[in-house]
Amino acid sequence: MTLRKFAGLGALSSLFFPGLAMAQEATLNSGDTAWMLTATALVLFMTIPGLALFYAGMVRSKNVLSVMMQCFAITALMSILWFAYGYSLAFDTTGMEAGVTNFSSFVGGLGNMFLGNLTKESLTAAFPESVFITFQMTFAIITPALIVGAFAERMKFSAMLVFMTVWFTLVYAPIAHMVWGGDGALMWDWGVLDFAGGTVVHINAGIAGLVACIVLGKRKGFPSVAMAPHNLGYTLIGAAMLWVGWFGFNAGSAVAADQTAGMAMLVTQIATAAAALSWMFAEWVAHGKPSALGIASGVVAGLVAITPAAGTVGPMGAMFIGLASGVICFFCATSLKRKLGYDDSLDVFGVHGVGGIVGALLTGIFAAPAFGGFGEVENIGLQLWIQFKGVAFTVIYTAIVTFVILKVIDAVMGLRVSEEEESVGLDLAQHNERGYIL
Repeated sequence: MTLRKFAGLGALSSLFFPGLAMAQEATLNSGDTAWMLTATALVLFMTIPGLALFYAGMVRSKNVLSVMMQCFAITALMSILWFAYGYSLAFDTTGMEAGVTNFSSFVGGLGNMFLGNLTKESLTAAFPESVFITFQMTFAIITPALIVGAFAERMKFSAMLVFMTVWFTLVYAPIAHMVWGGDGALMWDWGVLDFAGGTVVHINAGIAGLVACIVLGKRKGFPSVAMAPHNLGYTLIGAAMLWVGWFGFNAGSAVAADQTAGMAMLVTQIATAAAALSWMFAEWVAHGKPSALGIASGVVAGLVAITPAAGTVGPMGAMFIGLASGVICFFCATSLKRKLGYDDSLDVFGVHGVGGIVGALLTGIFAAPAFGGFGEVENIGLQLWIQFKGVAFTVIYTAIVTFVILKVIDAVMGLRVSEEEESVGLDLAQHNERGYIL
Protein backbone atom coordinates (compact mmCIF):
# COMPACT_ATOMS: atom_id res chain seq x y z
CA MET A 1 0.00 0.00 0.00
CA THR A 2 1.37 3.41 -0.94
CA LEU A 3 0.72 6.59 0.97
CA ARG A 4 -1.59 9.02 -0.74
CA LYS A 5 0.03 12.41 -1.12
CA PHE A 6 -1.53 15.11 1.03
CA ALA A 7 -4.07 16.95 -1.11
CA GLY A 8 -6.18 18.91 1.36
CA LEU A 9 -8.30 15.98 2.47
CA GLY A 10 -7.64 16.58 6.13
CA ALA A 11 -4.79 14.15 6.73
CA LEU A 12 -2.31 11.75 5.25
CA SER A 13 -3.41 8.23 4.55
CA SER A 14 -1.09 7.15 7.35
CA LEU A 15 -3.40 8.85 9.80
CA PHE A 16 -6.03 6.28 9.05
CA PHE A 17 -3.60 3.37 8.95
CA PRO A 18 -1.70 3.58 12.25
CA GLY A 19 -0.27 0.13 11.72
CA LEU A 20 1.27 1.28 8.45
CA ALA A 21 2.78 4.30 10.18
CA MET A 22 4.31 2.02 12.81
CA ALA A 23 5.66 -0.28 10.13
CA GLN A 24 7.40 2.67 8.53
CA GLU A 25 9.12 3.34 11.86
CA ALA A 26 7.36 6.60 12.59
CA THR A 27 8.94 8.44 15.47
CA LEU A 28 7.34 10.71 18.02
CA ASN A 29 7.63 14.43 17.26
CA SER A 30 7.16 16.45 20.44
CA GLY A 31 6.30 19.63 18.52
CA ASP A 32 3.52 17.94 16.53
CA THR A 33 2.29 16.24 19.69
CA ALA A 34 2.14 19.51 21.61
CA TRP A 35 0.24 21.21 18.81
CA MET A 36 -2.28 18.37 18.47
CA LEU A 37 -2.87 18.33 22.23
CA THR A 38 -3.56 22.06 22.05
CA ALA A 39 -5.78 21.76 18.96
CA THR A 40 -7.81 19.01 20.62
CA ALA A 41 -8.49 21.20 23.66
CA LEU A 42 -9.48 24.09 21.37
CA VAL A 43 -12.03 21.99 19.48
CA LEU A 44 -13.59 20.75 22.71
CA PHE A 45 -13.69 24.39 23.84
CA MET A 46 -15.85 25.09 20.78
CA THR A 47 -18.69 22.96 22.15
CA ILE A 48 -18.29 23.57 25.86
CA PRO A 49 -18.53 26.42 26.58
CA GLY A 50 -18.54 28.02 23.10
CA LEU A 51 -21.55 26.50 21.35
CA ALA A 52 -23.44 26.14 24.64
CA LEU A 53 -23.23 29.90 25.23
CA PHE A 54 -23.82 30.78 21.59
CA TYR A 55 -27.08 28.84 21.55
CA ALA A 56 -28.12 29.72 25.10
CA GLY A 57 -28.18 33.42 24.34
CA MET A 58 -30.43 32.99 21.29
CA VAL A 59 -33.27 31.12 22.97
CA ARG A 60 -35.88 32.55 25.33
CA SER A 61 -34.93 32.79 29.00
CA LYS A 62 -37.17 29.85 29.94
CA ASN A 63 -35.05 27.55 27.75
CA VAL A 64 -31.52 28.79 28.45
CA LEU A 65 -30.53 25.80 30.58
CA SER A 66 -32.11 23.26 28.25
CA VAL A 67 -29.81 24.00 25.30
CA MET A 68 -26.76 24.19 27.56
CA MET A 69 -27.75 20.88 29.14
CA GLN A 70 -28.13 19.31 25.71
CA CYS A 71 -24.63 20.48 24.68
CA PHE A 72 -23.10 19.09 27.88
CA ALA A 73 -24.98 15.79 27.68
CA ILE A 74 -24.02 15.32 24.03
CA THR A 75 -20.38 15.97 24.92
CA ALA A 76 -20.46 13.16 27.46
CA LEU A 77 -22.55 10.78 25.34
CA MET A 78 -20.48 11.14 22.17
CA SER A 79 -17.24 10.68 24.10
CA ILE A 80 -18.39 7.26 25.31
CA LEU A 81 -19.85 6.23 21.95
CA TRP A 82 -16.64 7.25 20.19
CA PHE A 83 -14.63 5.14 22.63
CA ALA A 84 -17.02 2.19 22.37
CA TYR A 85 -17.37 1.89 18.59
CA GLY A 86 -17.41 5.27 16.83
CA TYR A 87 -13.67 5.51 16.21
CA SER A 88 -13.70 1.97 14.89
CA LEU A 89 -16.65 2.63 12.54
CA ALA A 90 -15.00 5.76 11.21
CA PHE A 91 -11.37 4.67 10.93
CA ASP A 92 -11.00 0.90 11.24
CA THR A 93 -9.74 -0.26 7.84
CA THR A 94 -9.41 -4.00 8.29
CA GLY A 95 -12.22 -4.60 5.80
CA MET A 96 -10.53 -2.57 3.09
CA GLU A 97 -7.14 -4.12 3.78
CA ALA A 98 -8.71 -7.58 3.48
CA GLY A 99 -10.31 -6.65 0.16
CA VAL A 100 -13.85 -6.52 1.58
CA THR A 101 -15.70 -3.91 -0.47
CA ASN A 102 -19.39 -4.53 0.16
CA PHE A 103 -19.61 -2.20 3.19
CA SER A 104 -16.06 -0.97 3.74
CA SER A 105 -16.54 1.82 1.20
CA PHE A 106 -19.30 3.21 3.40
CA VAL A 107 -18.31 2.42 6.96
CA GLY A 108 -15.33 1.08 8.88
CA GLY A 109 -15.21 -2.19 10.77
CA LEU A 110 -15.59 -3.12 14.42
CA GLY A 111 -12.07 -4.42 14.85
CA ASN A 112 -11.13 -1.61 17.22
CA MET A 113 -14.19 -1.52 19.46
CA PHE A 114 -13.47 -0.12 22.93
CA LEU A 115 -10.07 0.84 21.48
CA GLY A 116 -8.91 -2.72 21.91
CA ASN A 117 -5.92 -2.25 19.62
CA LEU A 118 -4.65 0.93 21.25
CA THR A 119 -1.44 0.91 23.24
CA LYS A 120 0.44 3.70 24.95
CA GLU A 121 3.11 3.47 22.26
CA SER A 122 0.71 3.53 19.26
CA LEU A 123 1.53 6.36 16.89
CA THR A 124 -0.48 8.11 14.23
CA ALA A 125 1.91 9.99 11.95
CA ALA A 126 4.35 11.54 14.44
CA PHE A 127 2.19 11.80 17.56
CA PRO A 128 0.33 9.36 19.83
CA GLU A 129 -2.69 7.65 18.34
CA SER A 130 -4.47 8.41 21.61
CA VAL A 131 -4.22 12.12 20.74
CA PHE A 132 -5.62 11.54 17.24
CA ILE A 133 -8.50 9.54 18.73
CA THR A 134 -9.32 12.38 21.13
CA PHE A 135 -8.95 15.01 18.40
CA GLN A 136 -11.43 13.19 16.18
CA MET A 137 -13.66 12.63 19.21
CA THR A 138 -14.11 16.39 19.55
CA PHE A 139 -15.39 16.52 15.95
CA ALA A 140 -17.84 13.74 16.76
CA ILE A 141 -18.99 15.80 19.75
CA ILE A 142 -19.64 19.13 18.05
CA THR A 143 -21.44 17.76 14.99
CA PRO A 144 -24.55 16.42 16.77
CA ALA A 145 -24.40 19.34 19.22
CA LEU A 146 -24.84 21.73 16.28
CA ILE A 147 -28.15 20.04 15.39
CA VAL A 148 -29.61 21.08 18.76
CA GLY A 149 -30.09 24.63 17.51
CA ALA A 150 -32.57 23.55 14.83
CA PHE A 151 -35.10 22.01 17.22
CA ALA A 152 -34.35 24.16 20.26
CA GLU A 153 -37.21 24.78 22.71
CA ARG A 154 -39.38 21.80 21.73
CA MET A 155 -37.74 18.34 21.76
CA LYS A 156 -37.90 16.03 24.76
CA PHE A 157 -34.54 15.50 26.42
CA SER A 158 -34.96 11.72 26.43
CA ALA A 159 -35.84 11.67 22.72
CA MET A 160 -32.86 13.90 22.00
CA LEU A 161 -30.48 11.44 23.64
CA VAL A 162 -31.88 8.50 21.68
CA PHE A 163 -31.88 10.45 18.42
CA MET A 164 -28.27 11.57 18.85
CA THR A 165 -27.12 8.04 19.65
CA VAL A 166 -28.72 6.54 16.56
CA TRP A 167 -27.80 9.48 14.32
CA PHE A 168 -24.17 9.31 15.38
CA THR A 169 -24.11 5.58 14.58
CA LEU A 170 -25.92 5.63 11.24
CA VAL A 171 -24.97 9.05 9.86
CA TYR A 172 -21.93 10.69 11.43
CA ALA A 173 -19.59 7.69 11.63
CA PRO A 174 -20.31 6.48 8.06
CA ILE A 175 -19.94 9.96 6.53
CA ALA A 176 -16.67 10.50 8.43
CA HIS A 177 -15.42 7.18 7.09
CA MET A 178 -16.50 7.87 3.52
CA VAL A 179 -14.72 11.25 3.46
CA TRP A 180 -11.63 10.59 5.62
CA GLY A 181 -11.32 6.81 5.64
CA GLY A 182 -8.42 6.49 3.20
CA ASP A 183 -8.10 4.41 0.06
CA GLY A 184 -11.27 2.40 -0.53
CA ALA A 185 -13.60 4.83 1.23
CA LEU A 186 -16.27 6.19 -1.12
CA MET A 187 -15.78 9.98 -1.16
CA TRP A 188 -12.05 9.71 -0.47
CA ASP A 189 -11.73 7.70 -3.67
CA TRP A 190 -13.87 10.22 -5.53
CA GLY A 191 -11.31 12.87 -4.58
CA VAL A 192 -13.62 15.07 -2.50
CA LEU A 193 -11.65 17.87 -0.82
CA ASP A 194 -12.76 18.32 2.78
CA PHE A 195 -9.85 19.47 4.88
CA ALA A 196 -11.54 19.86 8.27
CA GLY A 197 -15.18 18.85 8.01
CA GLY A 198 -17.27 21.03 5.74
CA THR A 199 -19.06 17.89 4.58
CA VAL A 200 -18.57 15.63 7.58
CA VAL A 201 -19.56 18.23 10.19
CA HIS A 202 -21.44 21.18 8.76
CA ILE A 203 -23.46 19.94 5.78
CA ASN A 204 -24.18 16.81 7.80
CA ALA A 205 -25.45 18.76 10.82
CA GLY A 206 -27.21 21.41 8.76
CA ILE A 207 -29.26 18.93 6.74
CA ALA A 208 -30.07 16.88 9.84
CA GLY A 209 -31.19 20.07 11.57
CA LEU A 210 -33.44 21.06 8.68
CA VAL A 211 -35.10 17.64 8.62
CA ALA A 212 -35.50 17.65 12.40
CA CYS A 213 -37.16 21.05 12.59
CA ILE A 214 -39.59 20.10 9.82
CA VAL A 215 -40.47 16.71 11.38
CA LEU A 216 -41.00 18.23 14.84
CA GLY A 217 -43.00 21.15 13.48
CA LYS A 218 -42.94 24.80 14.43
CA ARG A 219 -42.67 26.13 17.95
CA LYS A 220 -45.96 27.15 19.55
CA GLY A 221 -46.80 30.62 18.26
CA PHE A 222 -44.20 30.70 15.48
CA PRO A 223 -43.98 33.01 13.56
CA SER A 224 -46.62 35.34 14.98
CA VAL A 225 -45.27 35.37 18.56
CA ALA A 226 -42.03 37.28 19.16
CA MET A 227 -39.21 34.88 20.06
CA ALA A 228 -36.27 37.27 20.36
CA PRO A 229 -32.94 36.11 21.80
CA HIS A 230 -32.93 36.70 25.54
CA ASN A 231 -29.21 37.44 26.03
CA LEU A 232 -27.14 38.45 23.03
CA GLY A 233 -24.17 38.97 25.32
CA TYR A 234 -24.01 35.19 25.77
CA THR A 235 -24.26 34.74 22.01
CA LEU A 236 -21.40 37.14 21.28
CA ILE A 237 -19.21 35.52 23.93
CA GLY A 238 -20.03 32.10 22.48
CA ALA A 239 -19.26 33.28 18.95
CA ALA A 240 -15.91 34.64 20.13
CA MET A 241 -15.10 31.29 21.73
CA LEU A 242 -16.04 29.50 18.53
CA TRP A 243 -13.79 31.82 16.54
CA VAL A 244 -10.80 31.12 18.79
CA GLY A 245 -11.51 27.39 19.05
CA TRP A 246 -11.87 27.07 15.28
CA PHE A 247 -8.11 27.48 14.88
CA GLY A 248 -7.81 24.07 16.53
CA PHE A 249 -10.53 22.78 14.22
CA ASN A 250 -8.89 23.97 11.00
CA ALA A 251 -5.19 24.39 11.72
CA GLY A 252 -5.28 21.23 13.81
CA SER A 253 -6.49 19.28 10.80
CA ALA A 254 -3.01 19.66 9.31
CA VAL A 255 -2.10 17.06 12.00
CA ALA A 256 1.32 18.64 12.29
CA ALA A 257 2.89 21.90 13.41
CA ASP A 258 3.91 22.85 9.89
CA GLN A 259 3.34 25.23 6.98
CA THR A 260 -0.09 23.80 6.21
CA ALA A 261 -1.24 24.51 9.76
CA GLY A 262 0.09 28.05 9.51
CA MET A 263 -1.69 28.75 6.25
CA ALA A 264 -4.91 27.15 7.55
CA MET A 265 -4.81 29.55 10.51
CA LEU A 266 -4.30 32.58 8.26
CA VAL A 267 -7.05 31.75 5.77
CA THR A 268 -9.45 30.93 8.61
CA GLN A 269 -8.96 34.39 10.06
CA ILE A 270 -9.34 36.13 6.69
CA ALA A 271 -12.47 34.24 5.66
CA THR A 272 -14.14 34.71 9.04
CA ALA A 273 -13.49 38.44 9.08
CA ALA A 274 -14.75 38.81 5.51
CA ALA A 275 -17.95 36.88 6.28
CA ALA A 276 -18.63 38.88 9.43
CA LEU A 277 -18.38 42.11 7.46
CA SER A 278 -20.36 40.89 4.44
CA TRP A 279 -23.23 39.63 6.66
CA MET A 280 -23.15 42.89 8.63
CA PHE A 281 -23.31 45.09 5.52
CA ALA A 282 -25.94 42.90 3.85
CA GLU A 283 -28.12 43.20 6.92
CA TRP A 284 -27.43 46.93 7.12
CA VAL A 285 -28.63 47.41 3.54
CA ALA A 286 -31.62 45.06 3.87
CA HIS A 287 -32.86 46.07 7.33
CA GLY A 288 -31.46 49.52 7.88
CA LYS A 289 -29.24 48.67 10.88
CA PRO A 290 -26.43 46.21 11.61
CA SER A 291 -27.03 43.89 14.57
CA ALA A 292 -24.92 42.04 17.10
CA LEU A 293 -26.73 38.80 16.26
CA GLY A 294 -25.98 39.41 12.60
CA ILE A 295 -22.25 39.87 12.98
CA ALA A 296 -22.05 36.84 15.30
CA SER A 297 -23.90 34.76 12.70
CA GLY A 298 -21.60 36.08 9.99
CA VAL A 299 -18.58 34.98 12.01
CA VAL A 300 -19.90 31.43 12.22
CA ALA A 301 -20.86 31.40 8.53
CA GLY A 302 -17.29 32.31 7.58
CA LEU A 303 -15.80 29.74 9.92
CA VAL A 304 -18.06 27.07 8.44
CA ALA A 305 -17.36 27.95 4.80
CA ILE A 306 -13.58 28.01 5.11
CA THR A 307 -13.47 24.67 6.94
CA PRO A 308 -13.36 22.37 3.89
CA ALA A 309 -10.94 24.70 2.12
CA ALA A 310 -8.55 25.65 4.92
CA GLY A 311 -5.72 23.36 3.82
CA THR A 312 -5.82 24.11 0.10
CA VAL A 313 -6.81 27.74 -0.53
CA GLY A 314 -4.70 30.88 -0.37
CA PRO A 315 -5.53 34.24 1.22
CA MET A 316 -7.40 35.68 -1.79
CA GLY A 317 -9.52 32.56 -2.14
CA ALA A 318 -10.27 32.70 1.57
CA MET A 319 -11.47 36.28 1.32
CA PHE A 320 -13.79 35.44 -1.56
CA ILE A 321 -15.19 32.40 0.26
CA GLY A 322 -15.81 34.55 3.34
CA LEU A 323 -17.53 37.34 1.41
CA ALA A 324 -19.73 34.89 -0.48
CA SER A 325 -20.71 32.85 2.58
CA GLY A 326 -21.66 35.91 4.63
CA VAL A 327 -24.06 37.25 2.02
CA ILE A 328 -25.52 33.90 0.94
CA CYS A 329 -26.03 32.63 4.49
CA PHE A 330 -27.65 35.94 5.49
CA PHE A 331 -30.31 35.63 2.82
CA CYS A 332 -30.88 31.92 3.49
CA ALA A 333 -31.23 32.44 7.25
CA THR A 334 -33.66 35.32 6.78
CA SER A 335 -35.47 35.61 3.44
CA LEU A 336 -35.40 31.92 2.45
CA LYS A 337 -36.50 30.75 5.88
CA ARG A 338 -39.41 33.20 5.94
CA LYS A 339 -40.45 32.28 2.42
CA LEU A 340 -40.43 28.52 3.04
CA GLY A 341 -41.84 28.81 6.57
CA TYR A 342 -39.76 26.20 8.40
CA ASP A 343 -38.84 26.88 12.04
CA ASP A 344 -35.09 26.35 12.23
CA SER A 345 -34.86 27.93 15.68
CA LEU A 346 -31.22 29.03 15.63
CA ASP A 347 -30.50 28.85 11.89
CA VAL A 348 -28.53 25.63 11.83
CA PHE A 349 -29.39 24.97 8.20
CA GLY A 350 -29.06 28.60 7.11
CA VAL A 351 -25.58 28.95 8.59
CA HIS A 352 -24.04 25.47 8.83
CA GLY A 353 -25.85 23.66 6.01
CA VAL A 354 -25.69 26.49 3.49
CA GLY A 355 -22.25 27.68 4.64
CA GLY A 356 -20.90 24.15 4.35
CA ILE A 357 -22.28 23.77 0.83
CA VAL A 358 -20.89 27.15 -0.27
CA GLY A 359 -17.48 26.31 1.18
CA ALA A 360 -17.39 22.79 -0.25
CA LEU A 361 -18.22 23.97 -3.78
CA LEU A 362 -15.90 26.98 -3.76
CA THR A 363 -13.08 24.74 -2.54
CA GLY A 364 -13.20 23.12 -5.98
CA ILE A 365 -12.32 26.49 -7.51
CA PHE A 366 -9.99 28.19 -5.06
CA ALA A 367 -7.92 25.11 -4.23
CA ALA A 368 -6.56 25.33 -7.78
CA PRO A 369 -3.11 26.94 -8.18
CA ALA A 370 -4.62 29.13 -10.92
CA PHE A 371 -6.61 30.89 -8.17
CA GLY A 372 -3.80 30.99 -5.63
CA GLY A 373 -4.58 27.63 -4.03
CA PHE A 374 -2.28 24.82 -2.96
CA GLY A 375 -4.35 21.79 -3.91
CA GLU A 376 -3.61 19.33 -6.66
CA VAL A 377 -6.43 20.62 -8.85
CA GLU A 378 -5.59 20.64 -12.54
CA ASN A 379 -9.12 20.54 -13.92
CA ILE A 380 -11.37 22.97 -12.04
CA GLY A 381 -14.53 21.80 -13.78
CA LEU A 382 -13.83 18.20 -12.83
CA GLN A 383 -13.05 19.11 -9.23
CA LEU A 384 -16.26 21.15 -9.01
CA TRP A 385 -18.18 18.09 -10.21
CA ILE A 386 -16.45 15.95 -7.58
CA GLN A 387 -17.27 18.49 -4.88
CA PHE A 388 -20.89 18.63 -6.06
CA LYS A 389 -21.14 14.83 -5.95
CA GLY A 390 -19.84 14.84 -2.38
CA VAL A 391 -22.32 17.54 -1.35
CA ALA A 392 -25.26 15.86 -3.10
CA PHE A 393 -24.50 12.44 -1.66
CA THR A 394 -24.21 13.84 1.86
CA VAL A 395 -27.42 15.85 1.55
CA ILE A 396 -29.45 12.92 0.25
CA TYR A 397 -28.00 10.29 2.59
CA THR A 398 -28.25 12.46 5.70
CA ALA A 399 -31.76 13.69 4.89
CA ILE A 400 -33.20 10.22 4.29
CA VAL A 401 -31.58 8.48 7.26
CA THR A 402 -32.31 11.37 9.63
CA PHE A 403 -35.96 11.41 8.56
CA VAL A 404 -36.34 7.67 9.17
CA ILE A 405 -34.63 7.85 12.56
CA LEU A 406 -36.89 10.69 13.72
CA LYS A 407 -40.06 9.01 12.51
CA VAL A 408 -39.22 5.75 14.28
CA ILE A 409 -38.37 7.51 17.55
CA ASP A 410 -41.55 9.58 17.31
CA ALA A 411 -43.62 6.43 16.86
CA VAL A 412 -41.92 4.64 19.77
CA MET A 413 -41.57 7.36 22.42
CA GLY A 414 -42.56 10.69 20.93
CA LEU A 415 -40.24 13.51 20.00
CA ARG A 416 -41.91 16.63 21.25
CA VAL A 417 -42.82 18.02 24.65
CA SER A 418 -46.47 18.83 25.35
CA GLU A 419 -47.89 22.28 24.62
CA GLU A 420 -48.06 22.96 28.36
CA GLU A 421 -44.39 22.02 28.83
CA GLU A 422 -43.42 24.17 25.88
CA SER A 423 -45.29 27.13 27.35
CA VAL A 424 -43.66 26.67 30.75
CA GLY A 425 -40.24 26.23 29.16
CA LEU A 426 -37.95 23.25 28.94
CA ASP A 427 -35.78 24.38 31.86
CA LEU A 428 -38.59 23.66 34.32
CA ALA A 429 -40.49 21.04 32.34
CA GLN A 430 -37.50 18.82 31.52
CA HIS A 431 -34.93 19.64 34.20
CA ASN A 432 -36.87 21.21 37.10
CA GLU A 433 -34.49 24.16 37.15
CA ARG A 434 -34.52 27.85 36.27
CA GLY A 435 -31.79 29.75 34.50
CA TYR A 436 -32.70 32.91 36.38
CA ILE A 437 -34.27 33.60 39.76
CA LEU A 438 -36.72 36.51 39.48
